[in-house]
Amino acid sequence: MDPLARLEADVRRDLNLIAHPRLPWVKPITAPDGAPALDVLVVGAGQGGIAAAFGLKRAKVENVLVIDKEAEGDEGPWRTYARMPTLRSPKDYTGPDLDVPSLTYQSWHTAKYGAAAWEALELIDRIDWADYLLWVRKMTGARVENGVTLTGIADADGLLAATVRDASGERVIYARRIILATGQESAGAWTLPPEVAALPGHLRAHTCEDIDFAALKGKTVFVLGAGASAFDNAATALEAGAEVHLFTRRDRVQVIQPYRAITFAGFMRHLADLDDAWRWRIMNHVLSLREGFPQHTYDRCARHAGFHLHVGAPWLSVAEADGGVVVTTPRGPMKADYVIAGTGVDMDFAGRPELAGFAHNIATWADRYTPPEEEANPRLGRFPYLGGDFAFQEKVPGVTPLVSRIHLFGIAATMSFGPSGSSINAMTTAVPRLVSGVTRGLFREDAAAHYADIVAYDVPQAVVPESAVIDHGRVKV
Repeated sequence: MDPLARLEADVRRDLNLIAHPRLPWVKPITAPDGAPALDVLVVGAGQGGIAAAFGLKRAKVENVLVIDKEAEGDEGPWRTYARMPTLRSPKDYTGPDLDVPSLTYQSWHTAKYGAAAWEALELIDRIDWADYLLWVRKMTGARVENGVTLTGIADADGLLAATVRDASGERVIYARRIILATGQESAGAWTLPPEVAALPGHLRAHTCEDIDFAALKGKTVFVLGAGASAFDNAATALEAGAEVHLFTRRDRVQVIQPYRAITFAGFMRHLADLDDAWRWRIMNHVLSLREGFPQHTYDRCARHAGFHLHVGAPWLSVAEADGGVVVTTPRGPMKADYVIAGTGVDMDFAGRPELAGFAHNIATWADRYTPPEEEANPRLGRFPYLGGDFAFQEKVPGVTPLVSRIHLFGIAATMSFGPSGSSINAMTTAVPRLVSGVTRGLFREDAAAHYADIVAYDVPQAVVPESAVIDHGRVKV
């Protein structure tokens, strides 16, 4: 048997062995359109969404649909704006497998390429990871509709009405719960400094955009930011034949990866169990450092003579001039043909179409906690303050109760949970917490119906013939 086919047989066997308890339990609900409402709608078919759907299936929440705006295979960043050759996580980190050994990346890689290839592997190829995620999706039986964009969420008599758009037009999907597994943009938008955003589109881009790197051959490119993504884009431009200047306002580049310090079971399982003061203190430290880049990412740039790294160099002004861009730093003006901003994501609930209708009442960390002056950080204060089940919380209780049924499983959950929906290394702890929160809500809502079923349960497990019974009756006093 082909090694991959043998592995797939092992996966089916393993999933069958751990399927206890098998009894379906979620009560069906009829939607306003007369069709059965979904138990859960998962938005995003990347690694977080597929892992969440798998976790729900193991919890016997079967009526789940996953949607993604991209075509099959293009979910997440791996084949689009991720521009590193390999993942940065160590190869033996587990994630979407949810602790099923036959579903791990190592098992898939070994079956596909052989044991010797796994032993020789240093880091996982980015495209291999994308292919692996599609395999996990197939093996776990996730029901996915691609090319479907979520455009709004509204209340519908206790259900959530999700307006979606696809090639055939708009329609409404009704669900009891919605999980937003939408990665980096889960509660905000990619940001450009205003002066960069004001430049004509042919002169600038954000690292998340589709960039014609071949057209940059022989050009001078400025990259703003010194995170891993900024270095990836700088390297891609260098490899295309550009001269690249990378700028950071900091006095030195970030080479320490703070996420390595928090990748231990106690932290990933229990950060959310700490009080707000501790959660803020820890995540303020981690997120203020930003995410570091590894040696091979720097080396990919440094091997090019046309690479120039500028520290202590904030962009004081940016303007179009003579068909290019003039950037002024503390050392004076410099001219580029093109600029790329690696300036990340900021929270912007109102800017998300699916959140716009209730964005005003989504509680943020600034609404719930005031840190000491020395720990003040307005950027982190804009993150959503999530409940223990990853659900949004109301700023003013009772105004938009639907938000408590919308669970955020993306990068914006970081302040409340640390690495979670968008982190490979956190999935084996974050997904069970998410699933437990969702199932807890579904069970509580149906408690009366479950009680009625328990009282009415009358399936005998033994037969006692009447001839074997001696009835003494009741003694009357």
